[in-house]
Amino acid sequence: MSAVPPLPIVPLPEEKSAEALRLLEGLDAPALWWLSGYAAALARHHGGATPRPAASPAREAVAQERLTIVYGSQTGNAKRLAEQLARDAEAAGLAVRLVRAGAYPQRELKAERLLVVVISTQGDGDPPDDARGLVEFLAGKRAPQLADLRYAVLALGDSSYPQFCAIGRRVDARLAELGAVRLLDTGEADVDIETVAAPWLARTLELAREALKPVAARSATVTPLRTAAPLAPASEWTRARPFAAALLANQRIVARDGARDVRHVELSLADSGLAYEPGDALGVWPINPPALVAAVLEATGLDGDAPVRHDGRSLGLRDWLARERELTRLARPFVALHAARARSDDLNRLLAPDRREALAALLASRQPIDLLREYPAAWDAEEFVAALRPLAPRLYSIASSRKAVGDEAHLTVGVVDYEAFGARHVGAASQFLARADDDARVPVYVEPNERFRLPADASRDVVMIGPGTGIAPFRGFVQERRETGAAGRNWLLFGNRHFHSEFLYQTEWQDALRDGSLHRLDLAWSRDGARSYVQDRLREHGRELHAWLDGGAHLYVCGDATRMARDVHAALLDAFVAHGGLERERAEERLLQLAEEGRYARDVY
Repeated sequence: MSAVPPLPIVPLPEEKSAEALRLLEGLDAPALWWLSGYAAALARHHGGATPRPAASPAREAVAQERLTIVYGSQTGNAKRLAEQLARDAEAAGLAVRLVRAGAYPQRELKAERLLVVVISTQGDGDPPDDARGLVEFLAGKRAPQLADLRYAVLALGDSSYPQFCAIGRRVDARLAELGAVRLLDTGEADVDIETVAAPWLARTLELAREALKPVAARSATVTPLRTAAPLAPASEWTRARPFAAALLANQRIVARDGARDVRHVELSLADSGLAYEPGDALGVWPINPPALVAAVLEATGLDGDAPVRHDGRSLGLRDWLARERELTRLARPFVALHAARARSDDLNRLLAPDRREALAALLASRQPIDLLREYPAAWDAEEFVAALRPLAPRLYSIASSRKAVGDEAHLTVGVVDYEAFGARHVGAASQFLARADDDARVPVYVEPNERFRLPADASRDVVMIGPGTGIAPFRGFVQERRETGAAGRNWLLFGNRHFHSEFLYQTEWQDALRDGSLHRLDLAWSRDGARSYVQDRLREHGRELHAWLDGGAHLYVCGDATRMARDVHAALLDAFVAHGGLERERAEERLLQLAEEGRYARDVY
């Protein structure tokens, strides 16, 4: 570890500053984070408020000479793009600060002169979890006037939702309302992110270089700033260059006669150098099911062996459809193009601005094969390939701890396979993994999720809420806590449809209860007898839940974002109102505070 830099100006006597430096010397990042949290807790105990110093002239001068990039990311895409822009800007000689939205010092916003925000929209118009505080700050009365700020916003979203890129649009509009000046129009990237993001980032870098050029000419002796948190060295295996992981196990973990198929998949990462922490995700590059490719070719009447040239590459059409194009996710641009070719009034009406909800329902329930069959149209092979979105990797929460399983990564995979609208609907990655045989190699990479980490202080209690396959990361959490001998208690809330057929990892949880690595297990079954869900269990045990959180516990939620996560959030509010004596608005503030402290983390999708 490099030497500790001198302390900035602080309200400490000289001898205390020296002692602080000696204490910090040699500590790694987790220890430093723990120490900072401990010190903050002591300050609150003594009744001290967090200091909010005014921006100094020196700090304002630094802000004028740098590009600040703030990202709000739920699944890692916004983070990846922000890091890419930061690397490119540094390579171009610009001073750069890269900051996660949840860690951005809001009081410094008024000193910024050049700002890029890369932010995604979740579900029906929600910000990423760790960007909620910044978004609310911008919308509130404390947001400063920003007449000296130039900015750009790259918005990420999914056009299958009515509130496509809503958060990015909201941030852009609010910055303009506060007096800031746009460098360029908001970029709005759909799931095929690179189509919009690549040219937008290139143009933003060009404009940033122009904006900082006069400053650079005046400040030739200034050493460019590095990022606030230096970028980790890129792994040899990445999203663009995945590692071919050997399949070690592919086991069904629900009853054979059950309506659903859920798999426990074990992959070898031996000799890859890939590392992960509990809470991270594994990106899987799938191959579309052969039966689906054949159905698409039949519906279009196109020749699968015909060569197709697109984006400077030439492949057979069947290869394009199997490995390069999305066949299981429907997108608005394809609906629009197909509606024009099919001359369908029904589809064209769905594209009207006042039919967003109906269009969202179509995109959520149908796949391209449905449109090809229901609204026949003539397609040219090249134009068909160009109309479909590029195939994207799927992210799975890792269901293991390396301390327990070594150079392996385990996944919990719900296999998507059902009949609807006269077609068999399948999931690209889940079917790919379900079909994998003993000799299979699965293209994978690690997607870190710093927002979803176990507490650095192992004496803290943790509450884990994970219905269905949302249980995955908590298997890794419990393994990790067992292997490290963590002193904190572990409380797991799991729900599914049926006890006898869908109690995922049942024997493991029972063993964990016996050996003391799991201290409490509460279950909910939505199709057995009286229906119950995890949020019902939270309300039933609201007093204990509030006591755990009031005592410093960390809370984690994983699973469905559209219903479960919202219902769980409402149940948490009820617990603070009923057992914490808070008004509803204050309870909302308390949950936001827990999120900003890293004590309320969600991995929802």
